[in-house]
Amino acid sequence: QVQLKESGGGWVQTGDSLRLSCVVSGGTFNAYIMSWFRQAPGKDREFVAGVGRNGVNIFYSDFAEGRFTISRDNVKNTVHLQMNSLKPEDTAVYFCAADDAPEIRTPVTLYDYWGQGTQVTVSS
Repeated sequence: QVQLKESGGGWVQTGDSLRLSCVVSGGTFNAYIMSWFRQAPGKDREFVAGVGRNGVNIFYSDFAEGRFTISRDNVKNTVHLQMNSLKPEDTAVYFCAADDAPEIRTPVTLYDYWGQGTQVTVSS
């Protein structure tokens, strides 16, 4: 059984940085596309960034481009999300997810495995 566990969330101020991590166990890590999603209170879960199996192919949502960096370590079975210049509108629960498709996909419903999420709160 594939399990995902996020960490690294917290409370920060506008302009600060956070680095989220997600450790995957119980599966073949390098067989999965890995992505980060987020869900703010009262809103739908949305795609943030995804990284291909080899770590080369990467795709960001518009709001993440230039501020967030996704990366993966196929030895440690870990995916990271470095978030810089955080804004109050980045406040959300952040989830990592795994997809066994060959390409990065953005729809929430297409992902096979999910973590429980880590809260990120950015104060103004």
